Amino acid sequence: MIYNWQQPDWPEFRYDVSKVEDMLFEFAALAGHVGGMLKALPEAVRLEAVLDTMVAEAIKTSEIEGEYLSRQDVVSSIRNNLGLNQTPEATKDKMAQGAGELMADARKTYAGALTVEKLFQWHTMLLKEQKRIHVGMWRSHEEPMQVVSGALGKEKVHFEAPPSARIPDEMSRFIQWFNQTAPGGDKEIRKGPVRSAVAHLYFETLHPFEDGNGRIGRAIAEKALSQTLGRPVLLSLSRTIEADKQAYYNALEQAQKNNDITSWVIYFVSVILTSQQQAISLIDYILKKSMFFDQFRDALNERQTKAVRRMFDAGPEGFEGGMNARKYMGITKTSKATATRDLQQLLELGAFIQEGGGRSTCYVLNI
Repeated sequence: MIYNWQQPDWPEFRYDVSKVEDMLFEFAALAGHVGGMLKALPEAVRLEAVLDTMVAEAIKTSEIEGEYLSRQDVVSSIRNNLGLNQTPEATKDKMAQGAGELMADARKTYAGALTVEKLFQWHTMLLKEQKRIHVGMWRSHEEPMQVVSGALGKEKVHFEAPPSARIPDEMSRFIQWFNQTAPGGDKEIRKGPVRSAVAHLYFETLHPFEDGNGRIGRAIAEKALSQTLGRPVLLSLSRTIEADKQAYYNALEQAQKNNDITSWVIYFVSVILTSQQQAISLIDYILKKSMFFDQFRDALNERQTKAVRRMFDAGPEGFEGGMNARKYMGITKTSKATATRDLQQLLELGAFIQEGGGRSTCYVLNI
C-alpha cells in the first residue's frame, strides 16, 4: 500500500469545495445563531453552556481512544484552569486533570499562531502521567508508527505514518501551512470548516507523537474553526465522532490513500455541522434547566434537588429510562417510602411528568 504521504503530490491536498457549499452555508448561519444566543443569555447560563461543551469534548475525545475519565475531575480541572474557582479544587484523576488543562488552554489561546512549543505543551498537559512514553517531544523510535486492529497474529494494518526521522521537517511544514492558511495569512482558507478538515487529516497523517495524536488533532481542528469565527467555537466534535467512531476511522483510512480528499472534507464538514446543531440543542436545554430551577428551587428538598440535578446531567438526550423509586433510592440513599413520597410531591408540583403505570411507572422532567 502506498499512502498519501508517499505520493509525489504530498502534501498538496485537492478537494472540490462545491460539494460542501450547502453545508458551509448552513454552518455559517448556525454559528451566527449561536453567537447571537450567547450574547443574549444570562452570564450564568452562558458560562454553563461553555463548561458543558468543554467537559463533553474532554470526555468524548478520550473515550474515542478507549479512555474513560472522571467527569467531576474534568469539571474541576477546567474550572481551575479558567480561573473560576477561588480555591482550586483537587483532582484525583490525573488524566482528567490533563484533559481539562488542554481544553482550557486551547480555548484561551485559540487566536494565537500554532507553534512547536504549544504542541509540546499540549502533549505534556495531556500525558504527563504516562511513564511509558516520551512526552513533550516528537516520536523518535525507529519501528514504524502503525494504526493496527485485530487479534494477535491476525493484525490488520490500516495505516502507516511517515518514519520518525521525517517528523521534525514534516511538522515544521505542517505548522507553517496551518499559520499561513489562518485568517489574514498569505494562503488563507476562508472556509473554516474546510480548513479544519484539512488540518485534522494532515496532522493525523503525520502522527507526530508516540500517543495522544487523536486528541491533539481534534483540538487543532477546533482551533482552526475558532480562528475563522473570531471566538472560541462552541461545539464538541468528539461527541459527534464518538457516536459513530467506525465512520470516523473509515473516512480517515480512505483519505490517507491519496491526496484527493473531497470525500474526507464532505465527511468532516458534516461532523462539524452536526456538532453545531447539537450545541444549539444544548444551549436550549441549559436555558430550560435554568428556568426550571428558577421555578422550583425553593420548593425542592435536598434529596429532590440531588435527583433532579442527576437527571439534568444526562443532557438533552434525557435521563435514560426516566426516574423511578429504585433509581431515586440509589441516588439519594433514602428509603422506598421516602422516595415514593418525594416523587409524588415532584409530580404534584408540576416538576415531573408521569409516564407508564404500575411497575413500569417512571417520571421525566417537565421542561
